[in-house]
Amino acid sequence: NFTYCPATGLAKGNECSEFAGWAFPFPGVFLMEEFISEDEESEIVELMDRDDWKPSQSGRKKQDYGPKVNFKKQRLKAGSFTGLPSFSKKIVAQMKACSVLGGFLPVEQCNLDYVPERGSAIDPHFDDWWLWGERLVSLNLLSKTVLSMSCDSEDSIQLFPTFSKENGELSPPGSFTQTSACKNSGEEGINCILSPRLVPSKEVTVAIHLPQRSLVVLYGDARYKWKHAIYRKHIEHRRICVTFRELSAEFSTGGRHEELGKELLEIALSFQGRPV
Repeated sequence: NFTYCPATGLAKGNECSEFAGWAFPFPGVFLMEEFISEDEESEIVELMDRDDWKPSQSGRKKQDYGPKVNFKKQRLKAGSFTGLPSFSKKIVAQMKACSVLGGFLPVEQCNLDYVPERGSAIDPHFDDWWLWGERLVSLNLLSKTVLSMSCDSEDSIQLFPTFSKENGELSPPGSFTQTSACKNSGEEGINCILSPRLVPSKEVTVAIHLPQRSLVVLYGDARYKWKHAIYRKHIEHRRICVTFRELSAEFSTGGRHEELGKELLEIALSFQGRPV
């Protein structure tokens, strides 16, 4: 019932919903369109398709490049991991130009293949917090889709009016006030500015539209407070998602498993890997 606006960082109520004309700040999303060219996209997909795609859950197929992990027992080792694929070296280098990806060192890459014929989807979920770090980076290839965000929190979200009938303009981000009200208590109609309203977080869903060849980064609240999903109705054609993950603080400099983290990063960034 809300759509994320990359230009303002706001989740804006959809016109066909009860939240039309309302919005709230939605932090923790970075979206860059046309992150790679059409030629680069074609080359990457061709190289992927030279390797086998393994069946995965909910009609997806996958290729994993990463360490051997037991999330339930919280155990980790290199296993048969030989690094990220060679074609990702250029992608990772291009990420350095993104303001939110300073110091981002991917230790794992997962390619997921979605097609409508298999009913491909992925249910609302959080990515693991024990092993994977702050930023989740995904490159969306071959077709557009929608990343659907939902929240199980018992909290409420404060909505603000985005449209003042007085001047017919959208409120820019940061201009919302906590106490908007009618200028004159006896005045109704076009000059009335709505007051903020509270809604339960569970009643809110936010659509993040991902164009073909776009790069999206989830961090902060969008990573830890909001679950993300891809629904069947949003897979219209073949779509490949390339997700890169970094290590959590536990496996980074100063962490309890710093040495293991260094070993895995050295393997990952050799860019000599095959799917495990």
